[in-house]
Amino acid sequence: MNNKKVLVAYFSATGTTKAVAETIAEATDAQLYEITPETRYTSADLNWRDNKSRTSVEMNDPASRPALGGEAIDASAYDIIFIGYPIWWDLAPRIVNTWIESQRLDGKNVVPFATSGGSTIDGSVKDLRRLYPGIDWQSGKLLNGGPSKATNWAKTITE
Repeated sequence: MNNKKVLVAYFSATGTTKAVAETIAEATDAQLYEITPETRYTSADLNWRDNKSRTSVEMNDPASRPALGGEAIDASAYDIIFIGYPIWWDLAPRIVNTWIESQRLDGKNVVPFATSGGSTIDGSVKDLRRLYPGIDWQSGKLLNGGPSKATNWAKTITE
């Protein structure tokens, strides 16, 4: 393993992205960090078919920045930062924006990864690059294919 400091920061509402993040952290000997909302998402909050659900309201408002909870971390101390999230409305959930904006990531090597039931990662990465042009965004990867896919990909990033 190299001597780069690696952070795997992730948001996971249902546990799917968490499992991938844990696999990446283990494969790369990285620090694992959960991006935690101040108020956890309930199943009713996640109902994308309800225009008044919490996620629908947040995702329909580009300025929405849900409050963070949990322990803080200083991501600027890391050489490579993986950021993982589920795809919501073809984008990263707004809580990911809140976390990015709470950090000093300009010039940092940031690698997005995502899980999704039907979308690609492309729209979310394009949006993150547009919103945060000072970050050195690497190619993102959709990781629905199980642990070995995540392990092999992550190792190539950190070697």
